[in-house]
Amino acid sequence: MLLTIGLFLMSAGAIYLACEYFVNGIEWCGKRLNLGATAVGSVLAAFGTALPESAVTFVAVAFGSTPEKKDLGVGAAMGGPLVLATLAYAVVGLALIANRKRLGRPTTEVKVDHMRMSRDQAAFLGVFVVKVALGLVAFAYKPWLGVLFLAAYAVYVWREIRDGDTAPEEEELEPLSIRPKQAEPALGWAVLQAVLALVVIGGASHVFVSQLESIGAALQWPPYLVALLLSPVATELPETMNALIWVRQGKERLALANISGAMMIQATIPSALGIFFTPWRFDGPLLASGVITAAAILYLWAMFRRGMVHGRTLVLAGSLYAVFALVLVVRFSNG
Repeated sequence: MLLTIGLFLMSAGAIYLACEYFVNGIEWCGKRLNLGATAVGSVLAAFGTALPESAVTFVAVAFGSTPEKKDLGVGAAMGGPLVLATLAYAVVGLALIANRKRLGRPTTEVKVDHMRMSRDQAAFLGVFVVKVALGLVAFAYKPWLGVLFLAAYAVYVWREIRDGDTAPEEEELEPLSIRPKQAEPALGWAVLQAVLALVVIGGASHVFVSQLESIGAALQWPPYLVALLLSPVATELPETMNALIWVRQGKERLALANISGAMMIQATIPSALGIFFTPWRFDGPLLASGVITAAAILYLWAMFRRGMVHGRTLVLAGSLYAVFALVLVVRFSNG
């Protein structure tokens, strides 16, 4: 167990350090490609950090040798959005509160395009409701509907790039870590740094997930509890670390765009894979995760729609994850 805990902590530290290099590299990629700050977070960063968990879902649902292993992929497809909609936003709120004085801000008000964020929540909720509804019914041509989720993500990316904004002038980029003496590094160097960081993130995330599964086994938790409660926290750790780093730099717009972009990926690509390769039928815990995720999104939509969001507002979203954890633990305790 000591080895497991040691690997758990070291892999978490490696993910954080690699994310430092990743966000630095991905910002330079966005600048070289003339993408707006929001598109950098919602498209480039989100797609890059979502690759590891999407690959995990694909392997589980496409090559799982037993129904239980395929269920782990479905659990990851449902657990990822839940973690992002609750814990990831809560981390942004906590980071804003903790860094308010260092950033020289009088309040923890979130500096972001509130209408755009509310629109993103509404778009995600629309896709997510369809995703959950399909888990409640069975019909012959359901696997073909997975294509619609891939199309929905393509439309989202097109819209994000089309409506892309530009970063404020005060958000100057730090020098590219692997070329610190170059004022304007080439795109190739930025891509190289981002890709190398992703490789480290992917490897460390794999170790992190393995240690969490070992901890779950040591606690004698059933596979569905690990798949819905622990594994998504691990697989969404890169997005959460990115958000933490960007908030510490005073760039919560990038942090929130990264989370909302990752949520859209989780609502579409892993869902499409699950629909393609599994019956995509939900039991009680999966349905509970869907209901609580939808509640979190409705809460965030209402707050951003209001036009003023503070750190404590985002922290409250994390309480819904505690509700879900309590539901699962009670169900496990009752057998």
